[in-house]
Amino acid sequence: MLEVIERAPVSANIQAIDEKQKIAAIVKAVVRTAEAWELSNQEAALLFDVPPATWSRMKAGTYRGVLDQDKVTRASLLIGLYKGLRLLFSGPLTFGWPKTTNSGPGFEGRTPVQIMSEGGIPAMMRMRQHIDALRGGV
Repeated sequence: MLEVIERAPVSANIQAIDEKQKIAAIVKAVVRTAEAWELSNQEAALLFDVPPATWSRMKAGTYRGVLDQDKVTRASLLIGLYKGLRLLFSGPLTFGWPKTTNSGPGFEGRTPVQIMSEGGIPAMMRMRQHIDALRGGV
């Protein structure tokens, strides 16, 4: 007799965040990531897909908005990439990799920040998967 095994849904459902303390913690983590990677305000705003004025409020700690599903996903990918880089590298690439020109397959002489800024969430996912694969995971 075959037993039916229930599995968790394959797709994750990331919800928008509207609790002030959680939003503040997420924004602070993204800002610290941008600072560690020495991103310009323009680069950080593009990666997080917010207007420069909103990024300035986030950076100053005065942001009072909510984070929709898109922003929560971007935050998760950026923070995960930051963590992956810290686990993979020691030395200059730990924080420098996102802005280092890469001639490897799929990079075409561009930096990961350029690729992620141009390609949005799908490109951010590819960068995260790339670093995870280099670490030995998939």
